[in-house]
Amino acid sequence: MAASGVKQNEFEALLRAFAEAYQEQYPAQQTVTGQTRQRRQGAGNKSKLRRLEDKLLFILVYEKTYPLQTMLGLQFGISQGRANEWIHRLTPVLQAALTSMGMTPERAGQAVQSSELAREGGADLVIDGTERRRQRPQNEQAQREQYSGKKSPYRQKSGHRQHA
Repeated sequence: MAASGVKQNEFEALLRAFAEAYQEQYPAQQTVTGQTRQRRQGAGNKSKLRRLEDKLLFILVYEKTYPLQTMLGLQFGISQGRANEWIHRLTPVLQAALTSMGMTPERAGQAVQSSELAREGGADLVIDGTERRRQRPQNEQAQREQYSGKKSPYRQKSGHRQHA
């Protein structure tokens, strides 16, 4: 869990969807480039990421920790260039698997409100943003309400915290 960010049962559920998405993206009768195979699958050089479990763990570790590709390659026994190839090959497969499970993040604020995941509860949901400069209020009462106690320019947070 520390490396991938998912529990064993979550990994197994994701693995089933990942296997389907991988098969759809890279059919067994075709090469990675989409050409018809001349030899049976598994012939030729053996990959360090042979099993689907290894592929899923690789892309989950990358997505969670975002290490340098050289370091990721060292962890999985492959070169930096090969790590780069695997990242580009597996990222769309992981996205497709998460989409099929309904586990992709919501991008629109209104959609979060009606999301089953948000209504289901769980850990606190924190949405944070950056502070933006804004016009200092001219009204004295409004100035007092907005004053943060700092001698810096007036700023307003564009995000907010929300607890589920």
